Amino acid sequence: MSTAPNAGGARVDHLVTSGTFSLDGGTWEVDNNVWLVGDDHEVYVIDAAHDADAILQAVGGRRLLGIISTHGHDDHIDAAPDVAERAGAPVLLHPADDDLWKQRHPSLRPDAALTDGESLQVGGVELQVLHTPGHSPGAVCLYAPGLGTLFSGDTLFQGGPGATGRSFSSFPTIIESIRERLLTLPPETVVRTGHGDSTTIGDEAPHLDEWIARGH
Repeated sequence: MSTAPNAGGARVDHLVTSGTFSLDGGTWEVDNNVWLVGDDHEVYVIDAAHDADAILQAVGGRRLLGIISTHGHDDHIDAAPDVAERAGAPVLLHPADDDLWKQRHPSLRPDAALTDGESLQVGGVELQVLHTPGHSPGAVCLYAPGLGTLFSGDTLFQGGPGATGRSFSSFPTIIESIRERLLTLPPETVVRTGHGDSTTIGDEAPHLDEWIARGH
């Protein structure tokens, strides 16, 4: 696990977990970024992927305020119920991704709905919920202005938008989400993604027209 300290006592912890992603009859091996935002006393987990034991070890003795799911694809939510039960914490998901959630956890439901514009507080910093549909209908990003950070899930990566070639996705919609909700953020904002390396808004913004021309 790696840690990025920040002013005010809040920090971003990072671990990579491995498992599978399944949709539309296919299954693929994937590595997922799991982000933890908080201080020495309280924390949110962003995307409880694959390995509940590793995630709970990263939480440690801190109070887990909740598990924020950036979207409902199974590789981002597969460990969420286990982590939630063992830590006594709620799972949060935008309701537009309920159908995706049910594919993985048909007998369970998220504990609370994420809403666009909602503000979550942890360790003296704010996480602003930005609804960014396209990769999935209920995809969200979390913007932490005090940390200069965006947690983008699978909406924006180093090199372009998230995949839109499967069910529940839309390329025009994800482009609109990125243009209107993300590229308007300060260019120095660090983008911490759902898979792979981080980037910045400033590094990605000049390439929007290239992505549109590629159409994927």
